[in-house]
Amino acid sequence: MALRALYSAATGMRVNEFNLDTIANNLANAGTTAYKKTRTNFEDLYYQYIKPPGGVDVNSQPAPIGIGTGLGARVSGTQLDFNQGNLLETGRQLDVAISGNGFFQIQDTNTGGLLYGRAGNFTINSQNQLILASADQGRLLSPGITIPQGATNVAISGTGEVSANTPPSTLVQQIGTLQLATFINPEGLLQIGENLYAETTASGTALQANPGQNGAGLLRQGFLEASNVEPVRELVDLIRTQRNFEMNSQVVQASDQLLQLVANLRRF
Repeated sequence: MALRALYSAATGMRVNEFNLDTIANNLANAGTTAYKKTRTNFEDLYYQYIKPPGGVDVNSQPAPIGIGTGLGARVSGTQLDFNQGNLLETGRQLDVAISGNGFFQIQDTNTGGLLYGRAGNFTINSQNQLILASADQGRLLSPGITIPQGATNVAISGTGEVSANTPPSTLVQQIGTLQLATFINPEGLLQIGENLYAETTASGTALQANPGQNGAGLLRQGFLEASNVEPVRELVDLIRTQRNFEMNSQVVQASDQLLQLVANLRRF
């Protein structure tokens, strides 16, 4: 019936509208440090069968096919893509990128727990503690690292050792170690904004490791990880989504015309 087509097309318009929101967010974050793009997954809805496959045909034999129609589509979920973004050289000694798996551990000043992120644009606060650079809220790195007053030539090795020249000594001294966290299912992390994620039961418990060990990636000082959004691909998806929306809107118009024709039958 035209009414069923009307509602099926409406579900198609709804899922494509949602996909448009996802694409818009990806494009908006194409320049966001360490942003991971999101993909919308769809699934078809329940099917109404007049006669299911395998039913008995006129010859009392199993019918090879059936008679049925679907009722549209819906969003089955949004999926994070944790593919590595390009590493961009900044030359700044407190910029750190992760090459491989893993997340920096950031202290949540509100709950006292831990948050996780891949953006390594660090700076120091008034107590010389290493924090994630933000104008809104200074979140400490965990485990905490304090850069001694007057320290020079701060170096961060690939395996996380932080060292510097600390006066009055002229020797290079290790002042801390950057640790990473890995997850069994990183796609299960909760995005909370500000380049940060929160642990969930879907992601599993955070597994702490030194960089380069137990599946954790290595660190690159003087680099930042770029967003893994591919603008050209997103624009192609944008055009495809727009056309899908238009085709579903045409089905709505066609269904409306059929219903109008049925309503006018009494005039004949």
